[in-house]
Parts: sequence; structure tokens; C-alpha cells
Amino acid sequence: MTATLVILAIAFVLLLSDRVRADLVALLVVLALGLTGILTADEAFSGFSRGAVVTLFAIFVVAEGLRRTGVTDRVGDWLLRVGGRTEGRLIVTVMGAAATLSLFMNNIAAASVLLPAVSGAARKARVSASRLLMPLAFATVLGGMATLFTTTNIIVSSYLVSQGLAGFGVLDFLPIGVPVVIAGILYMAVWGRHALPTQSPAERLQADRPAEDDLIGIYRLSERLFRARIPEGSILVGKPLAEVPLRQTYHVNVIAIERGGHTSLAPSPQVICERGDILTLQGNIDDFRSRDTEPYLEILPTREWQQGDLAVEGVVVVEAMLSPRSALIGQTLTEAHFRQKYGMTALAVWQQGGPVRTNLSDRRLNFGDTLLLQGPRHRLATLRTEPDIIVLREPSEATSVQRKGWLALGILVAAVVIAASGRLPTAETMLAAAILMVLGGILSMDGVYRSVEWRSIFLVAGLLPLGLAMTKTGAAAFLADEIINLIGPAGPYALLVGLIVFTAVITQAMSGQAVAAVVAPIAIQAAHQIGADPRAMAMGVALATSLAFVTPVSHPVNILVMGAGGYRFRDYVRVGLPLSILVLVIILVLMPVFWPLTPHVN
Repeated sequence: MTATLVILAIAFVLLLSDRVRADLVALLVVLALGLTGILTADEAFSGFSRGAVVTLFAIFVVAEGLRRTGVTDRVGDWLLRVGGRTEGRLIVTVMGAAATLSLFMNNIAAASVLLPAVSGAARKARVSASRLLMPLAFATVLGGMATLFTTTNIIVSSYLVSQGLAGFGVLDFLPIGVPVVIAGILYMAVWGRHALPTQSPAERLQADRPAEDDLIGIYRLSERLFRARIPEGSILVGKPLAEVPLRQTYHVNVIAIERGGHTSLAPSPQVICERGDILTLQGNIDDFRSRDTEPYLEILPTREWQQGDLAVEGVVVVEAMLSPRSALIGQTLTEAHFRQKYGMTALAVWQQGGPVRTNLSDRRLNFGDTLLLQGPRHRLATLRTEPDIIVLREPSEATSVQRKGWLALGILVAAVVIAASGRLPTAETMLAAAILMVLGGILSMDGVYRSVEWRSIFLVAGLLPLGLAMTKTGAAAFLADEIINLIGPAGPYALLVGLIVFTAVITQAMSGQAVAAVVAPIAIQAAHQIGADPRAMAMGVALATSLAFVTPVSHPVNILVMGAGGYRFRDYVRVGLPLSILVLVIILVLMPVFWPLTPHVN
């Protein structure tokens, strides 16, 4: 028991410090529990075979199927059109859409799907994005409280099953979750929105930016575009672009090539340069003049540039941002082999409130950076499926529901109905839905593997055995005794309040999955010792792990919108603390109604 508590304490400190990745901490926990002999090898690795992990895996796959076929985009766009152009109505609509999507998919996936549509709706309605993005994030968390398909709820349910109790059903969270969602939306629409920043720092700096669709003007790219002709005798003649040292030596990118009256945008690196070709270059023209020696290139007179000059049929200019867990964070475009991997050229980066248009290849990317990209239209479909990038602005005709969207939607509806009926276990039902996505041609197996957030899988699978160890060694019973001695004399309801408040507080500083893995077995054991219903205590803990509104680090979706909305830590406290108190009160009022703390005796 002592060894288990030491491992628990070390894991808690590591997770709280955030110096070691949470999924790595979980794997270290598995290793420690096995090497110390606390658990057998089968027990230590049992997390990977739990129904909770299978369910989580399947949810990622099903959500990707809906996203790949355009279903989620169309649902989000339709709901946003209903919102009109008034701020209050937009907040209600955005939060309703986010909460609805998070009922069926991972919270991060739901927020990522709606983020581009919300950003677009904000621009069209002339509403600051900072007034909509925090409500979007909070709504996905609120919606997750009303469904089993949330990671923390799945973890708590798994612990119940491991203790020989009935796990939670798909509909068990609705009686409390739905009132919480409604109250949360009303709070944000009536009062909470007044505490939001009126304008993000980036928007204040961009107040004088051109029209919303003029990305060239927004990024002031025309200041870094110029044309140059390849003259007779130039060293470029006869060489493919890939072998021309324009980027390395002259710090410019080739955006287009004019030849024989025809303009080729985003030219292939294999294109052979010919005499008389006119290159559209991106870079500092004065710096280029100092480096170029005639007759390498002949600089032509300047001209006015418009977005249409860089986007024609087959070539698009889009805006995208880095996702919260993007592998691109901390890398340069060169180190990430960006053009080779994504088939897109980075024209500019919006970083720290302003555009960066030169020396892009050597600039390290940060979370929240926005990229202006140019490339073939057919690469958009691939770009949308990349987990490292969220496409924000793209041509309006680029996304449409494919015929297989109806199949994907039908698979989801059937899975939810069957799981809710209780006729088949949830894990098997959702896995069947994921397999049908492949058999129906919606996803390939490679697409399945790419769609899964493996960090979450390993985090959950690694932490689940910790609960088993706490139960097996008596550590959970020991901690439960301490809690009961402190709160127990006041009765089951006081114990429930204590567990919920404790869970909600530590959730603000560390992963909700880790909190659920630690607190759930303690709550179940404490309930057994005082004769309370363990499922009711577990439900309280599950709901409390979603009270992630007070700090940006309490949930990944808060981090996702932090940069785009220009939020600061105090913004989350100012808006999220009252919301947390409101939701906490609703949970404490409704819990005894729908989940009596004393088991019924037949």
C-alpha cells in the first residue's frame, strides 16, 4: 500500500508540474506497478484491454468518419446560419451546436470542427471572435457532461465495472447533464458574455486591416511580392526550381511562373526554368537587390496585388492555425518538411499580433500561430484531415457533404440507439460502428490509425491499472477512511459534496482523466464503507471532472481557443468561476433527485 501511495504521489506531482507528458507519466505508472510487484504483468497491462479504451478508440474513429464526409461541417454551418448576426443569438447557437456535437464525439474534436465556422461567422456578423470562442470551448465541456462518450465519464464507468458494479449507460448522464447545458448557455448569453474581453489583442492591432476576404491585404503580403524576369545567360536557365538556391541564398520563395502568357501558381519544384520566364517572388526586394547579381534576374516594375493573383482554378489560398497538440509546435517549416508533407507553401505567419513574411523557413512555430498557405485545391481534403492543423479560412465551395455522409450519420445514430437500449455493451457497439466506417469505404485503415488521439489512449490505458492497484493494496480504502473520518460524520451528502469540490479543484490544475483515475476508486470505496450508493458517488466524481472552466490548463479546448481569442488567464477566472459555481450548485441539487445516495433495499 505504501509503494502504491508513493507511486500515486509521484505521478500526481509529475502531472501537476506538466514537465513530463501525461501519457508518458501513465506508462511510467504501469512500469512502476509491474516492476514493484504490486500488480502482475496481466494486471499492469489490463488497461489496454478495458472496454473504456476500446470505446474511446472507436469514438475517435466514428468522429473522424463524420468529419471526413463533411457531416460535422454542414451541421455546424447550418446551426451557425441560424444564429444570425446578433451577439447574444450567436452565442446561444454556437454553444448549442458545440454541446450537441460533444454528445457524440470527443470534446476537442467537436471544438476543432466548429472553430473555423465560428471564426467565419464572427467576421461576417462583425462580432469579435473573443466573444464567441470561449463560449464554444465551455459548451463542448458542458455537452460532455451529458454523455457517456466523454473520456473521464468512460474512465469512471470502467472502475465501476471493475468493482463488479453496473457501469453507466449512454443516457445516465442526461438528467443532470441537460439542465447543466441549458443553464450554462443561459449564463453565457445573459451575464457571462459581458465579462468576456470586447476585442482580442490581435483584433485591436488589426482594426485597420482590409476587407475580411482579402487575405493578401490582411497579411500585407503585397509589401513582400515582386516580379523578376530570367534574362539571357542567367544561371537559372535549364535548372529545375528544386536546384535553384533562391530560398537558401536569396531568401525568396517562388510563388508563380509566367511563361508564354500563361501563369502557373504554386509551381512544382521539378519545373525547369527557361529564358524569359517571369517569376513572382516573395521576400524583401531590397535585400534581394543586394544579393542578386545581373544577369541572374531582372527585377520588373512594382504592381498592385490582389488575392486573385495568387489563387486561380486549381490553386487556393487558405488560412490555418496550429492545433493544441500539433507536432509542428517548436519546429521550423524546414525541420517539419512542411511543403513536402502538406503540399502547401507558407506565404506568411501571423505571430504575436502581426504578420511575418520573410525568413519563414527558419522561424519556429508557436501554438496559436496562423499560417497563410497557397497550394493545389486537391490538397485541401488532405489538409483538413491533418491533426496538426485546423483550417480556418478556405474557399466557400471547398466543403460539401458527400454521399457517404448519410451512411456515416446512419452508422452513428444506429450505434447510439443500440448502446442506449442496453442490448449490447457500449464498447462492442461503438467498435462495430468504427469497423463499419471502414467497410463502408468512409475511412481506410491508415485513416483509422491517423484519426486516433493515441496520447489519450495511452493516458487512459496507463492510469486505469493505478485504480486497480489502489483497490488491491488497500490504498483506496485507506484514503477513503481518512476522508470519512474528516467528512463522513456529516452524512453521505456531505461526503458527496466534499468529493465533488475536491475533484473540481484539482481538475483546474491537471488532466481530468488523471483526476478521474485517482478519485473514482476512492469515492467507490468510501461509498461502500458508509453504506452509500457507490454509483451515485461515482457519478458525482465524473461530473466534477468536467468542471474545467476556471483555468486554461484545465481542459485542452480552453488552450485551443486561448490564442485565437486572445484570452488571458484572468479571463478564464472572471468568466469560468461563476459558471463553475452555477454548475456545481445544479449538480448538488439534482444529484439526490436522480441519484439517491442511499441504495434502495428490496
